[in-house]
Amino acid sequence: MIKVGLLGAGRIGNVHAKSIVANPASQLVAIADVNHAAAEKLANEYGAQARTVDDIINDRSIDAVLIATSTDTHSDLIEAATAAGKAVLCEKPVDLDLERALACQAAAARHGRPVMIGFNRRFDPNFAAVKRALDAGEIGRGELLAITSFDPAPPPVSYIKVSGGLFRDMAIHDFDMACWIFGAAPVEVSAVGTSIVDAAIGEAGDVDTAVITLRFADGRIAVIKNSRRAVYGYDQRLELLGATGLLQAGNMLENTVAKTTTAGALSAKPEFFFLERYMRAYEAEWRAFVQAVEQGGAMPVTLQDGVNALAVAEAATLSARIGRAVKLADGRPVVA
Repeated sequence: MIKVGLLGAGRIGNVHAKSIVANPASQLVAIADVNHAAAEKLANEYGAQARTVDDIINDRSIDAVLIATSTDTHSDLIEAATAAGKAVLCEKPVDLDLERALACQAAAARHGRPVMIGFNRRFDPNFAAVKRALDAGEIGRGELLAITSFDPAPPPVSYIKVSGGLFRDMAIHDFDMACWIFGAAPVEVSAVGTSIVDAAIGEAGDVDTAVITLRFADGRIAVIKNSRRAVYGYDQRLELLGATGLLQAGNMLENTVAKTTTAGALSAKPEFFFLERYMRAYEAEWRAFVQAVEQGGAMPVTLQDGVNALAVAEAATLSARIGRAVKLADGRPVVA
């Protein structure tokens, strides 16, 4: 059984705590948070100890840490934890800055400890089924990928100001999904973004609505649509056109009841937010991490994957700002 320290006791920390405790191969022993009262509350709920970050990282009896703190701390904590000999699962993104993420990657490589980045959507049963079907050749070569990712409502502007922007904070999941589905990073990124949902988001320097096109070296294309507002729920869909067919993964609905009358057809709305939509994916993500640690195998989502997605996010941010396509060369955005 691996002993785990959880860094971060906020909303996502609570989600991860449930997954750690639910897995019979892991034990949640310690929790840290800048809000010590939040750490104590969560620790008491699961029979763990509320401790400081340094205590957890320096405790040799703790095998792994799960980093669910604010993004600006991720790189520093990855470096400190791997230097202390611990396996790491870190929430996305690796950092808000690509160069800092690359430095973190180099440091973690020197320490030789496994690091997994929390792109949990790869572990969603529906998206994973699409990937398996593509890899099995069920629709031939995948050619055109379309990803829809709409939040039910925008976050507070206070969060927007520290999030790194829609492309680094929200769309980065979809960038990783496209890279994962196609098995490669794109070579060119085109993005357009606007603030039409909430004027305050635009005033904060961000966008709330965007369309991004990714072009891959062999000609394949991915189109990603993002919005901070879909009043009917959390809209998460994927469609992949291949040479011999089409794969689709639709929304998870609040229930499966459908009513059809002379007035028309009615079904339930999508589940409201990511906690409902992706709870199974978080649990599967943690199982995959534990299995890799126990067996000494490769992490299913690597630090390189995190760097790749961040590079695409930086390219999309730049493309939206300058109004033209941005190429990716040697993993970095380049303006032609």
